[in-house]
Amino acid sequence: MDDATPLPTVNRQVLLAQRPHGPVAPECFEHAQTPLPPLQDGQALLRVLYVSLDPTIRGWMESDTYLPAIPIGDPIRSGGVAEVIASRNDAFAVGSRYFAMTNWQEYVVADADLMGSPLPPDLDPVEALGVYGTTGITAWAGMTQVADVQEGDTVLVSGAAGGTGSVAGQIARILGAGRVVGIAGTDAKCAWITGELGFDAAVNYRTEDIDARIGELCPDGVDVFFDNVGGDTLEAALNHLALGARVVLCGAISGYNDAEPAPGPRNLMQLVVQRARMEGFLVLDYLDRFPEAALQLAVWVAEGRLRHREEVVTGGIEVAPRAFDRLFTGENMGKLVVQVWPRD
Repeated sequence: MDDATPLPTVNRQVLLAQRPHGPVAPECFEHAQTPLPPLQDGQALLRVLYVSLDPTIRGWMESDTYLPAIPIGDPIRSGGVAEVIASRNDAFAVGSRYFAMTNWQEYVVADADLMGSPLPPDLDPVEALGVYGTTGITAWAGMTQVADVQEGDTVLVSGAAGGTGSVAGQIARILGAGRVVGIAGTDAKCAWITGELGFDAAVNYRTEDIDARIGELCPDGVDVFFDNVGGDTLEAALNHLALGARVVLCGAISGYNDAEPAPGPRNLMQLVVQRARMEGFLVLDYLDRFPEAALQLAVWVAEGRLRHREEVVTGGIEVAPRAFDRLFTGENMGKLVVQVWPRD
């Protein structure tokens, strides 16, 4: 921003108005315009370009999880990409971009303790939130570190057309899996993962019997199940574990909007019978390996072995609540982000 250009004085935000109980309702959000204070020495002003929409935000809205609950009246917590437009801190150069917890708002006032990472100037900010961000790194960590995919493994992925699942299935193939099967919610999604992404087969959970189809498509059992969904999908997968299987719990989006906790899988004894392991993880567990993971993902993309899709919703920060709902209705394919400011 030119020195002669006046700095913005108003910050449009989406705040948490009330905690959800069941599906997230419009009443849970409040649109606000709050004043931006004058920039002080040691501070920088960042304009938020894109915010990431992730299922985990639903948990932060309701209660303490691995992070404290979002306080009522605070902006919705979210990762994003922001650009420095004014600076009174030599550590923040005007024009530089950061991945940070920007929250659902148009501007961030940052000081030296900004929890963020600088981005290479030539990196697409949308890809920084998708394949090279926590979405892609989650898939990398789950498949390479937790599942430890081996040559010839049969791998099953739920939520396979989402940002993380779509990358996870491809990583399994790169690591040598003999068969990769995805579970998705529409014929178009199933066609995408088996066509462009190279999955061997897909199950449409809305129109097919998941349990029966897993048995048909994985006749020798499932060696690795990468689960983003939980609920009935997890129970069906447990029925088909191979000896020594690894069940990787990444998420359980099927139950995030439940008013009351759903019953757990009734067939956990399958883990005993098949001498299988079920393990949950958070991408934050691998924070020190983010650079390594992002570099590996970039190599696979450059080699044409890994494809990705980021779906950008335009309209500014005001559309974030409506766009967020698409995660739970299954409308999106790939990573979902909101464009807060137009691309330069």
